[in-house]
Amino acid sequence: MEKIKKLSRLFYVLIALTLGFIVVYGLSKVSDKSKGPIETVLTKAGTTVQEVEKTIILDQREGTREDKLAWFKTQRNSKEKLIHSKIILFGASDDSKKESYENIINLEDSLDLTFPIIHIYKAWGEKKEQEFPVKEINAIYEIGSIPMITWEPWVSDFSVENFPGIEPIETRDKGAMKAVANGLYDSFLKKWASDAKKFGHPVYLRLGHEMNEPYRYPWGPQNDTPQEFVAGWRHVRDVFDQIGAKNIIWVWSPHTAYGYFDAYYPGSEYVDMISTGILNFGTSISWSKWWTFAEIFGTHYKELAAFNKPMMIAEFGSLKTGGDRAKWFGDALQNFQKNYPLVNSIAFFHYSGDKTISDKSVNWYIKDDKKVTSEIKKQLKLWDASVKQPSIEVKK
Repeated sequence: MEKIKKLSRLFYVLIALTLGFIVVYGLSKVSDKSKGPIETVLTKAGTTVQEVEKTIILDQREGTREDKLAWFKTQRNSKEKLIHSKIILFGASDDSKKESYENIINLEDSLDLTFPIIHIYKAWGEKKEQEFPVKEINAIYEIGSIPMITWEPWVSDFSVENFPGIEPIETRDKGAMKAVANGLYDSFLKKWASDAKKFGHPVYLRLGHEMNEPYRYPWGPQNDTPQEFVAGWRHVRDVFDQIGAKNIIWVWSPHTAYGYFDAYYPGSEYVDMISTGILNFGTSISWSKWWTFAEIFGTHYKELAAFNKPMMIAEFGSLKTGGDRAKWFGDALQNFQKNYPLVNSIAFFHYSGDKTISDKSVNWYIKDDKKVTSEIKKQLKLWDASVKQPSIEVKK
């Protein structure tokens, strides 16, 4: 049956690609000089092909995502029900850059899960791709899920002409969150807030994650004091609240290894959920070793739980090198509710070419690792029914 499904999917994708080729080839013959109109039509053609792909790949599957997520329909439109979910909600992020989210759905198939949450990453800036991702989050909503956006305050892509008062590019990172707090990026923030309000449905917004790590992101302690970060965070939320974007779920996400949680915490009235990324790099990177889930997260759980907020594992994954990856996932999920009662959502980090730590590309994919997926499914079946995500299978 699985082979038939894969062949059927391939057949339909080939139809979509063929349609696209015919449209492109035909239009290219119309006129070599009419580049502007042709480009416009080609863009629309590309969108049409993508819609064909979405309709065929998603809607024609055995049991649509919408059916499998029928239990989630009411909850996904309620900010409070999402924040305080009794069911542990699963999700994933993926680097495929395809709005059909087919690779994420392939991961779902391998785990016999359907993800209520789809996680994407967006940087600050003036480029088109740094605008509020209306098209992407609408696509997520259309296939039955809710979006989570990790929103990264890189400030290098703003111009002094459009944002008067900001520092020259050479010194801009230093004290950038203080500049945010002083309102120098307000026009950007207000546009995001306005677009988020127009979307209308809940959105998890994970702002300035891992702010307590001094090596990786420019909004860390090498450039901003904890007080400056907190002031910047509070100002961003104040802008959204003033615009009326009350559908945002504000997710504060420190790095577990670097502490100083109290110093970086924006305050209970500014944070809806607490999250962290739990990624085991094993021995794939020179500075790393094989860390268990309990070592990365369990040893810090009580410190984070002290804030008395619902919690999320925003990036959940392990590489292969250095240990037994199936056991890593199995140990993490065993007795999960008992060990981590405040955690009510888990998002797999499912990137095939991750270079965020070093120039070396590492692969977090687990969808084709039968040992891993079998262990995950085994553990989830043992979870108490009160927190277990319903799986609605539509049989032929």
